[in-house]
Amino acid sequence: MPRYTYASYTLDLALHLRLPPCSAWIKALPGQAAIRVFLRVPAKWIILAVFAQQKTNSLSAPDADVLRSTTMTQTVNNDPFILAGTSYQSRLLVGTGKYKDFDETRQAIEASGAEIVTVAIRRTNIGQNANEPNLLDYLPPSKYTLLPNTAGCYTADDAVRTLRLARELLDGHKLVKLEVLGDSGNLFPNMPETLKAAKTLVDEGFDVMVYCADDPIQARMLEEMGCVAIMPLASLIGSGMGIINPWNLRLIIDQSKVPVLVDAGVGTASDAAIAMELGCDGVLMNTAIAGARQPVLMASAMNLAVQAGRQAYLAGRVPRKYYDADPSSPTEGLIHSRT
Repeated sequence: MPRYTYASYTLDLALHLRLPPCSAWIKALPGQAAIRVFLRVPAKWIILAVFAQQKTNSLSAPDADVLRSTTMTQTVNNDPFILAGTSYQSRLLVGTGKYKDFDETRQAIEASGAEIVTVAIRRTNIGQNANEPNLLDYLPPSKYTLLPNTAGCYTADDAVRTLRLARELLDGHKLVKLEVLGDSGNLFPNMPETLKAAKTLVDEGFDVMVYCADDPIQARMLEEMGCVAIMPLASLIGSGMGIINPWNLRLIIDQSKVPVLVDAGVGTASDAAIAMELGCDGVLMNTAIAGARQPVLMASAMNLAVQAGRQAYLAGRVPRKYYDADPSSPTEGLIHSRT
């Protein structure tokens, strides 16, 4: 069974992850004493101090797996998602529609690890209808941040009216998702109406996350208007086609000073991972989970995909080399056969 020293394993892991500055206790390793790992990682150097409470100098492979898992968790915890001044650990936002019932909705959202859940005010009962099941009984606001949205709205006036209603139903809730559709067939955003509604809502004190086309110019206009997050579509809502135009998405990401989240079009876990690898701050999805054969299992897969994509983005992929190979093993000091 391979064995790893505290220092060599932790240093190797830190270098490969390019961990940001952090400090953490890694405790209760099976069969080993707790250790304290303190990392400082400026651009070109790393200082690592490891203190063990027992006179042991090695980790077995299972213990090394615990160290790896715990360090990964610390990486996520030291990379919070900041939205409208609030910090979240999960970068996956999920919708609440298309499930067979509210119980399946609850199970899937728990499996996703999401902290922010979207609610279509025109389609989901959150108190408007006293005699119908209430989503808030399954997803209480004390546990989740609710994100009222304007799904089904085709004019700025309808969208604004819907979110004013949401604010009343949720006792002054400010964080909302704006979407104004332009066509019932492709559900593409109507950008002139979106811009009009966004200005009204921002002026009224709402924190607006906005569904929009993958147009860098209009995305900049929405940000300058005061929207707290830009949410370009990856492809058509519910299509499952994944990210059709990664180049436009990167243009929006690179220019934006507010979070950018992919909204619409994710079909499977790899789509979510790619969005995060491109540099998105998060991903919002509904159909990809609710429409899967096993929604709860898919929700778990999406949770892992978003985390993996974010870590890959932070780690930094190797550059693409279209015409040159680069051997993984050293080419010097090779053992040659006798001639």
